[in-house]
Amino acid sequence: MKVCFVMILAPIVLALASSSIEAAEKFQNLNCGQVRGKLAGMEFTDCVHWRDIFARNGTLAGYPMGRRTVVKWSVQKDQLCLDCGKDPGSGCYSVRMSGNNVELRSEGTGLSNRGATAEADRPTMTLRLICAVRAGKELAP
Repeated sequence: MKVCFVMILAPIVLALASSSIEAAEKFQNLNCGQVRGKLAGMEFTDCVHWRDIFARNGTLAGYPMGRRTVVKWSVQKDQLCLDCGKDPGSGCYSVRMSGNNVELRSEGTGLSNRGATAEADRPTMTLRLICAVRAGKELAP
């Protein structure tokens, strides 16, 4: 069973890896409509430490290190803006995308945050594949 699973998924993982490598240099800035269209209803994660779910109603459920937080998100002047209330982290970020890979860049600090996206209502297998490719690992059934 494990051999069949690996044989079926290996071409998919290799295709994702090669497309990720090719697309690595092709990050493109998103405009207002693209930011909303690409992030609403999506899960965004670094595959290890955190995951964020961008609900279509403008709320962002974050799970940094397994702890749940909820903030508001919006798009203003082609940037993703987070309103964290009294907590740190509020601000706006330019959004660049290449395939499922997303980069959020703070214009003020120049710091960026990279991760992968998948539809929030069924992210598990897609994100497992993306994360496995990034880590250079095989998936277990």
